[in-house]
Amino acid sequence: MTKQEIRQMIYDRYIKPTENKTETFIGTEIEMPIVNTGYNAVDFEVVHKLTAAFIKEFGFIPTGIDESGHIYCCVNKNNGDVYSYDCSYNNAELSFGKETDINNIEKRFQKYYSYIQGFLSGYGHMLTGMGINPYRKLNNHVPIENGRYKMLYNHLLSYPKYAVLPMHFHKYPNFGMFSSASQVQLDVSSDNLIKVVNTFNKLEPLKALLFSNSVLLGENEELLCCRDMLWENSTHGIDPHNVGMYDREFGSIEEFIEYVSSAAIYCVEREGHYINFRPTMLYEYFNSKKITGEYDEKGIKHSFEFTPMESDIQYLRTFKFEDLTFRGTLEFRSCCCQPISDAMTVSAFHTGLIEKVDELSDILDGDRTIYHNGFTPTELRKMLVHSYLPSFIDKEEVYILLGEIVELCGEGLRTRGKGEERFIDPLRERIEYRTNPASEMLAKLHSGHSLKDVITSYSLINRR
Repeated sequence: MTKQEIRQMIYDRYIKPTENKTETFIGTEIEMPIVNTGYNAVDFEVVHKLTAAFIKEFGFIPTGIDESGHIYCCVNKNNGDVYSYDCSYNNAELSFGKETDINNIEKRFQKYYSYIQGFLSGYGHMLTGMGINPYRKLNNHVPIENGRYKMLYNHLLSYPKYAVLPMHFHKYPNFGMFSSASQVQLDVSSDNLIKVVNTFNKLEPLKALLFSNSVLLGENEELLCCRDMLWENSTHGIDPHNVGMYDREFGSIEEFIEYVSSAAIYCVEREGHYINFRPTMLYEYFNSKKITGEYDEKGIKHSFEFTPMESDIQYLRTFKFEDLTFRGTLEFRSCCCQPISDAMTVSAFHTGLIEKVDELSDILDGDRTIYHNGFTPTELRKMLVHSYLPSFIDKEEVYILLGEIVELCGEGLRTRGKGEERFIDPLRERIEYRTNPASEMLAKLHSGHSLKDVITSYSLINRR
């Protein structure tokens, strides 16, 4: 297969769905850690009882059943909402069918969340709004027993095979079982795709100051958003074009396609098995006669040789902070799970700013507070996920910049005319007090609050 054929395949899968788009739909996904309040591991039997009760209460239809017969995914056929578990039964996820109004998402979120929280409380468990499960060291980190999650875990566990690579691998191949995100997908048109990708890529360092909420308690607590490190320093990051930020600005859709074509594929499905193999760049993959990988069956790994097929493009899984999907949406993936009272901030922030992308681009292009100091956006993001600012950044100036961006977001939301601007009030408060959820948590712990108190506070629908 030629490079041009691969690029055409990428165009057909990712770019063509963005053509002739006129309306912006919102897809919100919120992952939340499950906590055993008795300071023990999450009891999976309680989780399975919850799933059955949730399905009965809301009329969802089971769509994912693991190898032991437990339901890990169910869907509301009327509105497209999904209740599932991400990677393991320690992490619950609510995903909402595409909407045009964040108020509708909030109403359904609060309805589902209140029911789940009420059910779990009867069994000494709860959900909370943290990017890292605060009791992660107590939990059983085993993947959901299905082909995809077992494949993913095996892929992450394979990092010792790549010890000769010039990169550092962290020691948490099970991070998907204790980390939780808040993600949003927005429809994007081919007309403004490149402007949106370039602009929001440059916004990522500043987002770290607002949304950081993933701390490995007891381990390097200066890192307020360890989410970046967990993804980038795992086997997902063997090809850096699969993770993190874009290290360049794109001048055209053609340049963007060139970048995507340099990403690596690491899994496919054959004969009912998910196969994982060494991450292989697309050109090399589609020009290989045979690929050898492995799959897990009842705890035993089996070698599997197969021939690449053109349809395997569907298994390309990248984890960029701004990730173009086959649905014609741009998925924003860099934000940690937020305190539950602030659950809609991530969706509102991106929705408002995409309405004002030209103005946002002008602000960031003209900035001298963080930019034009000799550092790339990627380097700046790596600095600003910490609890301290580098010496060349003036703290007052950077929060003035953040305030300008959040007010621009408010203008974008008001333009939509749906009353969604209230959802960014927590961001204004964070700017006023120069904080974010991770910093606030650590400040409370260091001032004598118990971790249990913080967990409870971050679990409340209304905590202010």
